[in-house]
Amino acid sequence: MSYDYEKWIRPGKLPHIWCPGCGHGIVMKGLIRAFDTLGFKKENTCIVSGIGCASRLPGYIDCCTLHTAHGRAAAFATGVKMARPEMDVICVGGDGDGCAIGGNHFIHMCRRNIDMTYIVMNNKIYGMTGGQFSSSTPTGAKASTTPYGNPDPAFDIAKLAIGAGATFVARGTAFHATQIDKLIVEAVQHKGMSVVEILDDCPTTYGRRNKFKSVVEMMNNLKETTVPVKAAEKMTPEQLQGKVLTGVLYKEEGRSDYTTEYAKVIERAQAAKK
Repeated sequence: MSYDYEKWIRPGKLPHIWCPGCGHGIVMKGLIRAFDTLGFKKENTCIVSGIGCASRLPGYIDCCTLHTAHGRAAAFATGVKMARPEMDVICVGGDGDGCAIGGNHFIHMCRRNIDMTYIVMNNKIYGMTGGQFSSSTPTGAKASTTPYGNPDPAFDIAKLAIGAGATFVARGTAFHATQIDKLIVEAVQHKGMSVVEILDDCPTTYGRRNKFKSVVEMMNNLKETTVPVKAAEKMTPEQLQGKVLTGVLYKEEGRSDYTTEYAKVIERAQAAKK
């Protein structure tokens, strides 16, 4: 299948600002393929982001977009969806913006089961704002604020989303590029809160500090440390040691989404006034 990438790229915005080897461009192409597959219309599609390398993505996509404050993408996206529930709302951002500085908004978005999708590009660091460690930086990894190794345990973003109440949770990687759009399509089609974590690479502020010799080595690391859910079912605990699962990790059907429940509140309030 051929995809109309040019249709979705905002005129005059390329070349992008991402570093050579950054996985964010791979995710953006996957998002465009998903839009094309779903037959989305620009005027009915809204992408919301906060601050950071990943959060620059809406600037390149030609549809309704909001580039908001650091960590506040989920709050702004919630406002858009509540005001215009018929719109297709997609939140995008990095692990720091979404699950550290924006963690409170993230968990309540999941708890409410709002009918939209959050794509978290997890490159394990605050890439744009100085290379500080984030809530998903691996224990022992180096960052500008942890030059002798990060002492903190890392969030499992997918488990966090499931525990907070999201009804669709999936994980992919920038290496497995052709899987990204398929996961996004399934996430968007799901009625309720969907979270898609994409394990990404940051060759500049993470890779150099942590002694990756090249982007190729970082990409191979994504390949070698991940296992599809279906393949994992046939593996022993020893074989799965140190591996991260990819694919659809959780899916719950039938729970009413927040916009539907809020509409019922409005109906009851209006009926009470009569």
